[in-house]
Amino acid sequence: MSIPSTMRASVLTAPKTIELKTVAIPEPQRGQVLVRVTAVGVCGSDTHFYETGAIGDIIVKGPIVLGHETAGEIVAVGEGVDSGRVGIRVAVEPQTPCRKCEFCKTGRYHLCRDILFYGAWPVDGSFSEYVIVDDDFAHAIPDRITDEQAALVEPLSVAVHAARRAGVKAGDKVLITGAGPIGIMNIQVAKALGATEVVISDPISHRREFALTHGADVAFDPTTGGLEDYEEYFDVFIDASGNARAILSAFPAVKRGGTACLVGMGGEELNVPIAMFQHREINLTGTFRYVNTWPTAIALLASGAVSVDGIVTGRYGLQDVEESLMKSKKDPMAIKTMVIPALTDVRAG
Repeated sequence: MSIPSTMRASVLTAPKTIELKTVAIPEPQRGQVLVRVTAVGVCGSDTHFYETGAIGDIIVKGPIVLGHETAGEIVAVGEGVDSGRVGIRVAVEPQTPCRKCEFCKTGRYHLCRDILFYGAWPVDGSFSEYVIVDDDFAHAIPDRITDEQAALVEPLSVAVHAARRAGVKAGDKVLITGAGPIGIMNIQVAKALGATEVVISDPISHRREFALTHGADVAFDPTTGGLEDYEEYFDVFIDASGNARAILSAFPAVKRGGTACLVGMGGEELNVPIAMFQHREINLTGTFRYVNTWPTAIALLASGAVSVDGIVTGRYGLQDVEESLMKSKKDPMAIKTMVIPALTDVRAG
């Protein structure tokens, strides 16, 4: 196919300011591919970068394109990449490790100290018509997976990694706090791994209802109670909310020898009941993104073991990225928004 010389990209130029610009299409270098973007999911971290210009110690120091939950089609390849990859539809793993350090060499490349992440300064993300991707992190998807489903492989990978860190296994009873996209996917991953009971809490009624249609056995409102009957009941607790109150209220529900895994992004500190963790020998762990999860997440989607039907509640062109970033904060009915470059108004930019 013919590749134009320029593309449209939604560029964060300052906190709370995104401009649709016409920019040059980058050329893939050795080991890279050029992907025509077909769908990009909006993540809470994108919204945080938009609102504040920083997440933790990652500070935006200049114009940058956000977006990292990406699906697309390879349209060109760099040196050393098989030209037969052109035309292949892919789900993008949005990180570039150094590939040389101890962590990369032992298969824990997500812990690489020099890892770069798409849509986080200084690497441009995918709220654009084209994006450069490392060839080995552009994962082929089967025809039965749609573009939107492929974009959701990234948040599904968060859930897969969380389930692995938490050690979810057949017969487990699992508690999840937070019924947003990650929480919903954690339900289904836990069930796919053999969990026999999954309970989820969320204060928003329609999210609880959605969770019940996507594998949850029980969904309750934490603001009115619900955990009283679950003292030392769950083998695994996974937090997908980042809410300190939700996390602390869930700890007593973890049984002796169980595991609590913190996934949601919240405050920098949490007062943990150390005596409880010591006396019950509860394992407390967290997650940092994901590692070696894309093949598993793609297989779960392709097999139907995980369903993302109905999770996308809004679709936007590149001219409306700002609206898409704030949708979940302004609309309590929103679950997941998606940026579709093909929906971009031809008169915009």
